[in-house]
Amino acid sequence: MSESIKSNVQPQELNIASTPDEAVNAATTEFTQQNSINEETPQTEDAVNESEAARPVSRQEIIERLQAIAESDDALNSKAETEALKVQFYRMRTAEIEAALKEHVAQGGEEALFVPQPDELEETFKQHMNQIKAKRNAWLAAQEKEMQDNLEKKQQLLQQLQALVEKAAQGTPEVNEFRALQASWKEIKNVPQSQVAPLWKQYQLLVEQFYDVLKINSEFREYDFKKNLETKTMLCAQAEALAEDTDVIGAFRQLQQLHNEFRETGPVAPDLREEVWNRFKAASTIVNRRHQEHFEAKKEKEQENLDKKTAICEQIEQMDFAALTTYQAWNNATQQILDLQAAWKEIGFAPQKMNLKIFERFRAACDHFFVQKSEFFKEAKSTLAKNLERKKELCEQAEALKESEDWKATADKLAKLQKEWKEIGAVAQKHSEALWKRFVSACDYFFERRNAATSSQRNVEQENLKLKRAVIEKIKAIDTTLPAPEQTKQLQALTQEWNSIGFVPFKEKDKLYKEYREASNALYDKLHASANERKLANFRNNMGKGAGSLQREREHLIRQYEAMKSEIATYENNIGFLSVSNKKGASLVDVMRQKVEKLKQDAKVILEKIHLVEDEIEKEAK
Repeated sequence: MSESIKSNVQPQELNIASTPDEAVNAATTEFTQQNSINEETPQTEDAVNESEAARPVSRQEIIERLQAIAESDDALNSKAETEALKVQFYRMRTAEIEAALKEHVAQGGEEALFVPQPDELEETFKQHMNQIKAKRNAWLAAQEKEMQDNLEKKQQLLQQLQALVEKAAQGTPEVNEFRALQASWKEIKNVPQSQVAPLWKQYQLLVEQFYDVLKINSEFREYDFKKNLETKTMLCAQAEALAEDTDVIGAFRQLQQLHNEFRETGPVAPDLREEVWNRFKAASTIVNRRHQEHFEAKKEKEQENLDKKTAICEQIEQMDFAALTTYQAWNNATQQILDLQAAWKEIGFAPQKMNLKIFERFRAACDHFFVQKSEFFKEAKSTLAKNLERKKELCEQAEALKESEDWKATADKLAKLQKEWKEIGAVAQKHSEALWKRFVSACDYFFERRNAATSSQRNVEQENLKLKRAVIEKIKAIDTTLPAPEQTKQLQALTQEWNSIGFVPFKEKDKLYKEYREASNALYDKLHASANERKLANFRNNMGKGAGSLQREREHLIRQYEAMKSEIATYENNIGFLSVSNKKGASLVDVMRQKVEKLKQDAKVILEKIHLVEDEIEKEAK
């Protein structure tokens, strides 16, 4: 419902005048506020249903109907029909696209690559719609001019009526001329809405003045009042009957006609004027309220539909295409779009001024999605083709290497090819399994040959693994209650035994060596801790007395500590230059690391001695 209609149907509180005549004049104001409905007023439900039933069955027929409307006078009163044809036109277009998509898929095409054909009828459709709009605008302009002309005519009649009132006041009433002026006044119809009330009020005032001046005989006056009362009573009954009419819009339109008739009917007896007007006013208020409630409910529902459709548009527009990086992700998103399109069809109309705009927004969002999907699938196809060629090349390289007997170098090359294979993306599903079997078969063929040739070597490595694990268990079993030299002797013997054992399986090497180092270091830590405690106890008992002796002892210890720090730094620097790529280098590094650990422990003991001397010097000073 347009804003102009809404303002015209608001119920008004009428200020009842102190006299019946004034009540008639005041009532005119309310009538004019309720009396207008412009061309935007929606059709009745029956009219809409009839229009639905008579709708064309193809878009070409819609265009032909629009052309017929544009070329006839129907364009002036066909706004509802043209809007319905517009909605039907785009619905049919959507249905055509969906049918074309199904046919495309049925013929073996991919849904993602479907692109609708350009709409050749849409431009013609828009031309006829613009032609109808232009004709309607011209008609409205003509109506405006006619209302201005009528305004001038009625203003001239008011001047003539004023002159008649003045002549009647001087004793020369012109009754026939007065009746002619009244007839002319009724013949003039529409005037600008803003002038209806002022004109009628002035006219009614002059008519009342003329009647008062005339002082016509009571029989004529009573007869006139009686006929007017019969007419207005009938109009009141008709207005009251409209309250039960199921066609709310049709009832409102009929009420406007009744208002016109009520206004054009002359006055009734002064003592009945207020009663008759209040009855008509009460009936009008009920019809107006029903009309307003009907359109408010419709407006609320249309706004709710607009909100739902806006939410669907936003949901599609906010899709993160960058996150759709797989076929499955795009297929899931496509299903989501189809679900949203189905939900859209279940939603009713939005407000008229927004209905086409929101549909165009929805269609643009969906089109954008499918364009992005099409581009992704095109690019994905190109990528799949490139990946296929790269993996074929890797298969050829693996097949060229599978007969090689350079076990180590070839194994490294095949491992590199396998890593490269993993870095290459997917290929088309129809090629994937066969290509993978081809590549794996070449790799497996080589490794099976290598394994057969090196099986004896693996047996030796397994035996070495058992021996080295036995050494670790022996280290863990050394009796820590034995004297430290004896524990150290046993540990050194087991270290020599460890170093004498050959290679173990490559995948077990790091784990086994870690267990060995942890067992050895745990024993060394215990030995060092025990020895350091004894050294500190002996030092504390044999520490010299006197400030001079203690000071010399402190300086001697500091020199020892600095020398050890320098030696530790030298060892650590040398370790960084040693290679551990072979067994001999690894053994030397282990020895040097053990020396570094021992030096660090000794340095820690010396630092403790320095603290003991400094504490004693502080006591002597006190």
